[in-house]
Amino acid sequence: MKSIKDLLERSAFGVCSWLGEKLGVASSRVRMYFIYLSFVALGSPLIIYLFIAFWLNVKNYIKQKRNAIWE
Repeated sequence: MKSIKDLLERSAFGVCSWLGEKLGVASSRVRMYFIYLSFVALGSPLIIYLFIAFWLNVKNYIKQKRNAIWE
């Protein structure tokens, strides 16, 4: 069960787990709040989610490139 959850989290950009780690909250709680907010705000949190996913992806790409230079 945990491996399936990890696979889904990696394929979903890892935004909820990253945000949960930063806030000190369980990632499942962050996902639940995200779903609730999406219903209440008619899907506008999806834009925020995609922006954070893009930002995390760029940040990881830059970190990998920086480490590759020094190796």
